[in-house]
Amino acid sequence: MHNVGIRYDRAAAARILAEVAGADFLAGPAPVVAEVSVDYRVEELSPEPGGSLTTGQRRYLESFMRPCRPDQVVSATHRITWRDSRGIANSGHIGPGPLGPILPIAAREAVIAVGDTIAAADPVTARSDALGDDALDVLADTTTDQEPAEIFRVGAEAAGRALVQHGMLAGQVGIEDPVEFAEAMWDSGLYGTVASTWFWELQASTYRRGMIPVSLEGSGGRLRYTADTVALLAEMKRRTIADAHEVMDRARAEGLGVRAAIQRYHVELDQISRQYALLPAGERPVCLGQRAHQVDGQRVQPLAAVAEALTGAFRSAVESVRITDISESAARDVRFAAGEQEFGVPDMTCRHCRVTITAVFDAQAAELIDVDLHGKRVRARFTDAGQRDRVYADLRDCGYTVADG
Repeated sequence: MHNVGIRYDRAAAARILAEVAGADFLAGPAPVVAEVSVDYRVEELSPEPGGSLTTGQRRYLESFMRPCRPDQVVSATHRITWRDSRGIANSGHIGPGPLGPILPIAAREAVIAVGDTIAAADPVTARSDALGDDALDVLADTTTDQEPAEIFRVGAEAAGRALVQHGMLAGQVGIEDPVEFAEAMWDSGLYGTVASTWFWELQASTYRRGMIPVSLEGSGGRLRYTADTVALLAEMKRRTIADAHEVMDRARAEGLGVRAAIQRYHVELDQISRQYALLPAGERPVCLGQRAHQVDGQRVQPLAAVAEALTGAFRSAVESVRITDISESAARDVRFAAGEQEFGVPDMTCRHCRVTITAVFDAQAAELIDVDLHGKRVRARFTDAGQRDRVYADLRDCGYTVADG
């Protein structure tokens, strides 16, 4: 297949990100989370009869997690929803471990604090603004998000997801305190393990569905994946890459160039990541921010800096966030009115989510007006309640929570 015009280069993209981050990236004190009170609602998940997974979890596992078995997955016991300190609707999962709702709520506040610190880092902004066309082309063709600061912010969200997901396993290693668990995650290098062994869509999609195909072991604050977990993740990643290559082989047989193939098969490649479709044979990718580089004589590893800052911010958040369960309060009656509507999608994090949501609206011939990734809100126009309900149902089937109104 001809790669004319495509600047796909993971090594170069990782180098560019390290140079933009620089040795001073998140090098100051950990971000501090201000005191805030958060009300949340909790609902119990309902596994299928005779099984441990919900219907949505099982369907995702069967479609996209080969060769994972249901018994290799830990499922949450409850889903929680809340509005964070920015007023943004959020959703998360808790259980079966002992850490409780403070884990996802404090993790969200920590992600906000780290994101604010990244946005305020003038040297990072200056180095990003100074990038030439060649570097920008490499980022555009290699990454899902293309602005370095946005890539770092999404990396903070991914680290927050990893903390919350793995928190469901705290009982496996006898940890009952959320800060102790977060520090054990950092001290054990588990963020790097996730970046090296998982693939992006698996982490994001299983998080949204409240499931994790992992078992932990260890003691004394040193945690690690079991050998079975490492083997399972490696095989799922291998098959995902093979599926992506198969799609591009099909496009090659049809005489399509790379850009045309990505456009024609965007649905298939969206699920299995177009970046993997362009990988050279035999390459096993890791997160771009996980790669370490020497910049001005110093070692720079953006993901490690993000994870360390997140750990410190999470410690602050647990101390300063006050949470209240309001599950028993009456839900507001939201009636349908044809025309423009706005609703929250707490789980969306990146451009990949925007593409998925856009595809749902296209399939239902509904008008999508705007997707606000930072505000986690969608504006759309529905012709009737049935069309709205079908869009909501499809979004939920894709693993997204819909916060109406």
